[in-house]
Amino acid sequence: QVQLVESGGGLVQAGDSLRLSCAASGRALSNYAMGWFRQAPGKGREFVAAISWSGGSTSYADSVKGRFTISRDSAKNMVDLQMNNLKPEDTAVYYCAGRWATDQETTGLRWLYSHWGRGTQVTVSS
Repeated sequence: QVQLVESGGGLVQAGDSLRLSCAASGRALSNYAMGWFRQAPGKGREFVAAISWSGGSTSYADSVKGRFTISRDSAKNMVDLQMNNLKPEDTAVYYCAGRWATDQETTGLRWLYSHWGRGTQVTVSS
């Protein structure tokens, strides 16, 4: 069983950068496609970014494309989300998620992810 723990959240100003990390334990992430999702107060959980198990494919929500970058380090068993030029509308709890995968597909469909972290809060002030 894979356990996921997010870190790196905090309070920043608009235009600042943050790097979120997702550390996995219990099992190697080498066969897991990974994703980041977020949930703002009063809203549903939405897709942010995804990366294939090999790291060869990535996908992003339109709202973060060009500002956020997802990456993975198999040796460290971690997945990161680099967030640049943050905006107040990026304020949310950010969740790391994983799903067993044997292809290079990435997906933003949250029900396909079987493992979830507890989230880390990101607050962007204007």
